[in-house]
Amino acid sequence: MTTPTSPPGSPAPEGPSPRERLAGLARRVLAADGVRLHGDLAALRADALLAPAVDGPLVVTDAVLDARTAAAPEVLAGDVGALLAVPLLAGDRPVGALAVHSASPRPWTEDEVAVLVELAAAVVTEGERGDLADELESSRLRWGLAIEAAGVGGFDLDVATSHLEWDDRLIAIFGYDPATFGRSLADFEARLHPEDRDRVMADVTAAVEAVGDFASEYRIVLPGGVVRWISARGRALHGGDGRLRLLGAAYDVTDVQSAEAGVRRVLESMSAAFYSVDREWRFTYVNAEAERLLGRRRDELLGRVVWDLFPAAAEPGSPFDVEYRRAVAEGRPRTFEAYYPAPLDGWYEVRAFPVDDGLSVYFTDVTERRALQEREVQEAARREVLSRVSAELAATLDPEAAVARLARLVVPLLADWSVVTLVRDDGRLQDVGWWHAEEDLRPLVEVYARHRLEALDDASYLDRALAVGQLVEVPEPAHVSIARVLRPGRAAEVLATLAPRWATIVPLVARGRTLGVLTVFRGAGREGPGEEDMAVARQLAERAGVGLDNARLYRAQLSLAEELQRSLLTAPPAPDHTEIAVRYVPAAEAARVGGDWYDAFLQRSGDTVVVIGDVVGHDTAAAAAMGQLRGLLRGIAFHHGAGPAETLAGLDAAMEGLLLETTATAVVVRVEQTPDMRAEGLTRLRWSNAGHPPPMLATPDGEVHQLLAARTDLLLGILPDTRRHEGTAVVDRGSTLLLYTDGLVERRDQGLQEGLARLRRELSDVAHLPLEEVLDELLERLRPEASHDDVALLAVRLHPQDGPRPAEAGPEVVPPEVPPDLPA
Repeated sequence: MTTPTSPPGSPAPEGPSPRERLAGLARRVLAADGVRLHGDLAALRADALLAPAVDGPLVVTDAVLDARTAAAPEVLAGDVGALLAVPLLAGDRPVGALAVHSASPRPWTEDEVAVLVELAAAVVTEGERGDLADELESSRLRWGLAIEAAGVGGFDLDVATSHLEWDDRLIAIFGYDPATFGRSLADFEARLHPEDRDRVMADVTAAVEAVGDFASEYRIVLPGGVVRWISARGRALHGGDGRLRLLGAAYDVTDVQSAEAGVRRVLESMSAAFYSVDREWRFTYVNAEAERLLGRRRDELLGRVVWDLFPAAAEPGSPFDVEYRRAVAEGRPRTFEAYYPAPLDGWYEVRAFPVDDGLSVYFTDVTERRALQEREVQEAARREVLSRVSAELAATLDPEAAVARLARLVVPLLADWSVVTLVRDDGRLQDVGWWHAEEDLRPLVEVYARHRLEALDDASYLDRALAVGQLVEVPEPAHVSIARVLRPGRAAEVLATLAPRWATIVPLVARGRTLGVLTVFRGAGREGPGEEDMAVARQLAERAGVGLDNARLYRAQLSLAEELQRSLLTAPPAPDHTEIAVRYVPAAEAARVGGDWYDAFLQRSGDTVVVIGDVVGHDTAAAAAMGQLRGLLRGIAFHHGAGPAETLAGLDAAMEGLLLETTATAVVVRVEQTPDMRAEGLTRLRWSNAGHPPPMLATPDGEVHQLLAARTDLLLGILPDTRRHEGTAVVDRGSTLLLYTDGLVERRDQGLQEGLARLRRELSDVAHLPLEEVLDELLERLRPEASHDDVALLAVRLHPQDGPRPAEAGPEVVPPEVPPDLPA
């Protein structure tokens, strides 16, 4: 704060000057972090922060963003975040400025601007008084004392004789004529206001008796009834002649009192409550709004200690105790929100500002605002729950698991605990989900859910909700009402412990069918559910019901499609010493059906033919096309007894002729054996590949090879007239042949070549296992759990023929028309 300094050699001031007090009042009343006072126009114009105030009030809510102040050093240093300044006007001429500032951005109200304008007027008046006092600097002691008191009129009282000497200025202030002024203490007393007379005379007596200082503010009544305020200060001294004298000065402070009265009027008109306490925590000022909120009159508050009147605030650790004391200790303002019990009984925003003589406090009732914020938070939470329920239902194809999650999602927003019940296909009820907000009570809820259905009477509230398909509210207290329809037992005992006061049963309805219920419970520690809660519960139940019904329908459709596809994939034969194992695993998503297929059959010659194929697509259309291609290929190969290449060429021609607009990959392998080969323990594999991943062959010594022909031909359905080629390999008995579709070796994060390399390693590792286990291990190791593609596998193990058919291969199974004793 910029203030005038004392001349060299003058005594140090004993306290803040009136102008400083007014500036301090501005800081306290306007709840600012700092105050700045410029009494010199040139200094004001040189101040980058306050220079704009020369032209009128300067209101800056965010100094960093305001072009008028953004470049000021105090703003750049982060010391000033908001500013309110008004010019000091001598008439219409600016002579300086009075400003308050805060460290952080804040708004300034019209009332606050008005307060600072009135204080600025008082500062100007004090400045004029100070200028006059400076002119008397070289006068005798009473003029020095007048300057010390910031006064302009001097007095000299001879205590023994009551002779009172006033200068002309003081005589004029008191409304006397210098020629007729009686110069006695009685003349002074005659002008005192009747309500102030006894107090002021007592102050004079006390100063004289103590030979000490005299200071007082009082009213005088001038001829004609005009009342003025006077501020006086003096000191009792023994003169050189030993006589006791009271010397001092006085000046008219009516304008200052008017300014402070204006401040009080502003404080009284404010919507915010305001009070101040001294350093002993005693109330020194309380405005009307504070009276109303605190529930006490001013005369009951002023002079009393805040902690004594409001003991709840004094409790160690309470926001008031912590923040008030912290503000005083740190000398920095504190702003916080806290709940205060009766008589306030609400939430308040409190701003505590330390001042020189104590603490100033603004507090505003924000109960409604917090209630609105709470409602907004609750509404956002309700929307979030609805969104999460939809997401949870969409994230799984298991309807019971999806709806069981509902029990957790509604806690604690709608309930302290909840139970979800479903109606099974056979009409029985089953509790599938439960949850409690308190972890240690969840086991009790689980016990209740596991036993309550068997203990409920037929006239239970749950049965009523299922029958009518509408929300049912259980009469409160809910645990008493439910106990009446609950047979004695474990469920009744647990219910008594949980003791819900409110219970609501919301049916899960979809397409006119009640599929289950959601039961929500609340204890006595919270309010019962409101209309908004019930509306959300109905929406949740509706979404859950529709999601449950959709999931059940979808599951039924998947089961039907999967069974249809499996019916197309017939069991393989088991010829002679040849063992064949197959697997089909549908995709984890989509329709769980697709175009992958396997086949194994015997031709009339007795040769075994195995096929693996993949129609482009992963839906029911691909499955239908697969069924057609599989049947055509089987018929062509069996009827003509053709080899693999001729069989695929015939299928290509049939696809064109029958207008089958699809494409597919396939591998056909024929297992051939002559008597000489049988005698040597050998078998020939003849194959043709139409764009499919190559078969794998694991030899008895553990090596794994790809069956690659000189060339791999085009997919089926591309060029019907293309020539098909074959490859052959003679292998030892004991070898294992593996055919597979690309879902086993190719996925989004893995290319085909990497997948083939992994398959070779894994097949080498498991080829010694029984054939069925070989397929299971390969699926476990190579196929992701959430694969987007279906997989078909076919494995052929050529057991040695120098003994009986191995038991692990099962009994021999061949068509009746296959001639006996033919190699297979």
